[in-house]
Amino acid sequence: MTLVKICGISHPKHARAAAALGTDFVGVVFAPSRRQVTIGDALRVASGLRAESAGLPPGATPTDIANALQDRRPLLVGVFADQDPDTINSISDECGLDLVQLSGSEPWEMLTSINRPVLKCMKVREGETAAELRVHLHEGAIVLLDPYVAGTYGGTGQTLDWDVAAEIALERPTVLAGGLNPGNVTRAVAAVHPWAVDVSSGVESDGVKDVEKIRAFIQAAKGATDD
Repeated sequence: MTLVKICGISHPKHARAAAALGTDFVGVVFAPSRRQVTIGDALRVASGLRAESAGLPPGATPTDIANALQDRRPLLVGVFADQDPDTINSISDECGLDLVQLSGSEPWEMLTSINRPVLKCMKVREGETAAELRVHLHEGAIVLLDPYVAGTYGGTGQTLDWDVAAEIALERPTVLAGGLNPGNVTRAVAAVHPWAVDVSSGVESDGVKDVEKIRAFIQAAKGATDD
């Protein structure tokens, strides 16, 4: 079954609702964004979910993460962009993050300096092929595919080419992001067969997380057939 990440959470009540509805990951954004949270915000979200992190090692595999999800759900993901490893590690420790998402232009070599498992965001440009994208992919992280939109780190509501994503997902566990919502996530899962799907703006109303949309998204994603 496809895993679900509800990203851009800034209020404990939305984190608790997403958890109760069955999300696997809750994302808090430390990168520049209208959804950016302070450390205090993130601590309140974390305390609303659980008392401590899952203690995943930096090199945790998708199987390790799936096993952790059997013990506690959801896992807390901190989203960063072009921040230095010391800052990321310090915030991760203080907020009890389970995973780190790198959504900037960080080199893959930086992954060795991060003390959490990493989701590495790759920006897919319009017209870019899987072969062209593959050149930039390395080992050491779960890849997250998001459409390239100039001047933003994500959360724009724009989609990417699902055929390209499907080729990458055939080769390695892949998180699909970009323009997903309750109305299209079933088709996205069927087309791409991703390890997980990631949504932010697609479960918002007037820029605020909408519990009914979160419910509909999780149900659609987990009810989709990807075989």
